[in-house]
Amino acid sequence: MLVPAGCATTIGDMSEKTIALVTGANKGIGYEIAAGLGALGHTVGVGARNEQRREEAVAKLRAAGVDAFGVPLDVTDDASVAAAATLIDERAGRLDVLINNAGIAGAWPDAPSTVTADNMRAVVETNVIGVVRVINAMLPLLRRSQHPRIVNQSSHLSSLTLQTSPDVDFGPGSGAYSPSKTFLNAVSIQYAKELRDTAIKINTACPGYVATDLNGFRGTSTAAEGAVAAIRLATLPDDGPTGGLFDDSGTVPW
Repeated sequence: MLVPAGCATTIGDMSEKTIALVTGANKGIGYEIAAGLGALGHTVGVGARNEQRREEAVAKLRAAGVDAFGVPLDVTDDASVAAAATLIDERAGRLDVLINNAGIAGAWPDAPSTVTADNMRAVVETNVIGVVRVINAMLPLLRRSQHPRIVNQSSHLSSLTLQTSPDVDFGPGSGAYSPSKTFLNAVSIQYAKELRDTAIKINTACPGYVATDLNGFRGTSTAAEGAVAAIRLATLPDDGPTGGLFDDSGTVPW
């Protein structure tokens, strides 16, 4: 097992191991992020609202040697998020890595001229407000870490530069999903500005066009490939960047 400096290999030693929480980790990219961090020696909280899928994911990760535990978590519910923070506090006393991976596409395709207000609200509630809700609940735990990292899962579709480039074709316009990720980018920048004098680094990741149920498995990359950028940002050194948008090959233009 590859373990970076400072990570212990003794499963269950919360005082030395890096403690991570991945939202939406019961399947797809989130699961692969959890698996990748676990392979690096992290203790990983598998955040998910579906109990059966969450526990199945935990069992699968443990069978692969990952120190994983389940975290009941609905990012759209204040009480659920607060309970998740309490669970992690009682279990580990701190949080070192937070990866906000949970997200929804809403109705698809969702042309701006036909998107409904209800669909827009639902997508923003999960993809943006849910992230804010989780970050704010976990910040006290992250402040107890020596090397805290936050990664928000965005998308190449969030980039206004790419969206308006004549050389880039993302297909039909999106009325809810793409703008929600642009919104998330903007929120992430504000957090980076607020936290710039702390040890907390917050960055935004673009996993790529990954085959998941979010897009009906039409993507061209695997979930493991889609996890690479988030894992890299979660394990940045102390002199690494903050407040940026990245994919697995480097910086993505805003």
